[in-house]
Amino acid sequence: MLVLLPPSEGKAESGRGAPLKIGSLSLPGLTAAREAVLGELVELCAGDEEKAREVLGLSEGLRGEVAKNVELPTAGARPAGEIYTGVLYDALDLASLDAAAKRRAARSLLVFSGLWGAVRVTDRIPSYRCSMGVKLPGLGALAGHWRVPMAEVLPEAAGAGLVLDLRSAAYAAAWKPKGEVASRTATVRVLHAPTRKVVSHFNKATKGRIVRSLLASGTSPAGPAELVEALRELGYVVEAAAPAKAGRPWSLDVLVDEVH
Repeated sequence: MLVLLPPSEGKAESGRGAPLKIGSLSLPGLTAAREAVLGELVELCAGDEEKAREVLGLSEGLRGEVAKNVELPTAGARPAGEIYTGVLYDALDLASLDAAAKRRAARSLLVFSGLWGAVRVTDRIPSYRCSMGVKLPGLGALAGHWRVPMAEVLPEAAGAGLVLDLRSAAYAAAWKPKGEVASRTATVRVLHAPTRKVVSHFNKATKGRIVRSLLASGTSPAGPAELVEALRELGYVVEAAAPAKAGRPWSLDVLVDEVH
């Protein structure tokens, strides 16, 4: 099982670990694309601060993120699972999983990123600010920059098993499973059952709990149909139907009564 996650806008501090070794990150086929984004981002942030803030979509209160990006090549690095914070990652709570579940997380979780493309939770990265919606002056829209290298690397990373896609739309634009991989991919919406509406905070927290439940239980569904059954056995209310055409992902709705 491969689980595709969005990153978080908020991130923990880099700390005092050894600096990034970009060539040591998982999915080495993305290295050249990573180096290109990193170089462009550092150059942008080392220049006109106001321009950098505008390009990165940062408010006045986040001005310090520009300076942080300048130091990326030498900043301390920590496992990505410790860097990413926020609602989904708080609910997932990787640190409190037992040893077996942590090993499953290391194998199965892939976090998408405007800067790194995608990383495993064990990959050591510094704290940064660069969303997938950014358009860097020399590279253009990052989703477009990542599309070709992702198409070359991700099918192999997906292996022959289930792909559980929990990414937001901006990050899903960087790689869309196709053909046989798409047929064993499941996307998930989380709906407030009484209103049938998606609520952002509620959506993220529930997705974090779903991933945690799968990791903690040791469940490894072979495909989307098996995922539906596994989630129901774990206590989730799931509505799903196979896609009308071959080569398309399944869409699952997880219904929750309480918004929290």
